[in-house]
Amino acid sequence: METILIEKDCLEQAAEIIKRGGLVAMPTETVYGLAADALNGAAVAKIFAAKGRPMDNPLIVHIADLSQWDGLVREVPEKARILAETFWPGPLTIILPKADCIPDEVSAGLDTVAVRFPSHPVAQELIRRSVPLAAPSANLSGSPSPTNARHVWDDMNGRIDAVINGDDCAVGVESTVITLASDPPRVLRPGGVTVEQLREAIGEVTVDSAVLQPLQSGEQAASPGMKYKHYSPRARIVLLNGPEQAFVDYVNRHAGEGIAALCYEEEIPALNVPVISIGAENDYAQQANRLFTALREVDERGFRLAYAHCPDTEGMGLAVYNRMIRAAGFEVIDLEA
Repeated sequence: METILIEKDCLEQAAEIIKRGGLVAMPTETVYGLAADALNGAAVAKIFAAKGRPMDNPLIVHIADLSQWDGLVREVPEKARILAETFWPGPLTIILPKADCIPDEVSAGLDTVAVRFPSHPVAQELIRRSVPLAAPSANLSGSPSPTNARHVWDDMNGRIDAVINGDDCAVGVESTVITLASDPPRVLRPGGVTVEQLREAIGEVTVDSAVLQPLQSGEQAASPGMKYKHYSPRARIVLLNGPEQAFVDYVNRHAGEGIAALCYEEEIPALNVPVISIGAENDYAQQANRLFTALREVDERGFRLAYAHCPDTEGMGLAVYNRMIRAAGFEVIDLEA
């Protein structure tokens, strides 16, 4: 398959590809998404084939008008309305019982569907010109998510119809996913909308155990991003959990060929190995924005192992931690203070 590059001011061509059942990678405010007609099961199946994604991993449907939401779910309860009014358009995905029009390819056979209203103008315009779009991240399954068109091209050239040449993604990690199909509502994946913000909007919200731990054996993923190993470069990633000095001392003791550090800006002067910064220690939004590019850089620079400082779990730090612990396959070393 020949993959074409479409400029962001030429979206009619991209919309026509979608309408005839093709695949288009589009920018969103979170990460690049690989879009297909959400109501066309055959088109959605092509997403799984292009990514090498297991069919038991559900997708998110993207809309560009609240009126589209009502036709995709059986009902929209009051808490869902509040969340939509507060955070949409934006990096929040809401799971509700699905309407009959949702193909099993989208929901992975579950009786629920995940819906999001992205804030990125290119994504919105593509949806308006075509249809609601099923769109997971536009990368090979399991690898770091793409935050710019080059990342997508590196992974998907020859596998999909087109890539829209848009700007770098502002948030840098996928949307927060909350299910309202349970009581109380439960966060299945942290992202750009924090747990604290959700609780302020609708009251009690729990966090699924799979956010910080692997899925239990035989448990089906209810949301994208819940698989055991995900977002991972080819190199081995090991998380080091401990204070700054303990992190620096451990990395320096284990320095060697092909070894790097994924670290905070403040730690760089003390480290004796090649470094890849994910941002300032207390700037969780910056860490989220840089994370996937940093993970891809580990492979681009030929490292075989990168030690990463285990991030905090407050605010957007939880989203960073969730991605890093999956990139590491849950390999964590606890350091003594």
